[in-house]
Amino acid sequence: MAKKDPLFTVLKLMEEAEEQASLQLRAAQLELQRRQSQQKALQDYRLDYMKQMEQQQGKQISASYYHQFHQFIRQIDDAIVQQVNAVQEAQTQQQHRQVHWQEKQQKRKAVEMLLAKKAEQTQLAEQREEQKLIDEFASQQFYRKARR
Repeated sequence: MAKKDPLFTVLKLMEEAEEQASLQLRAAQLELQRRQSQQKALQDYRLDYMKQMEQQQGKQISASYYHQFHQFIRQIDDAIVQQVNAVQEAQTQQQHRQVHWQEKQQKRKAVEMLLAKKAEQTQLAEQREEQKLIDEFASQQFYRKARR
């Protein structure tokens, strides 16, 4: 099939759009991983801090230290809640990008199918034309021999 078919231009545009969507999906996946990693780091930090307080059990600690400890734990908990929200937003964005990429992929495949169908139809038409010429040549040969 001739490369002059406008569908080849459409296919090229679809491939570029799919590639762009793929890059956006990858960026969203990396952002999700980064946020999940930050969330885990905060949770691990909180756990370590709680273990430190546990080690203080049975020891004499001041009321102000105890108050500061609980205040700090609340701050860590607030940060964890914010990070959980950030992870959820990143998951939503990643899912949106996944759907967007799949839509672009489907459109590209549809254009490829159209081009394949056109190529097949063109090939069939060429085969029919070739067969017609062969039949015509054979008929002429037959008539020439019959007239002799």
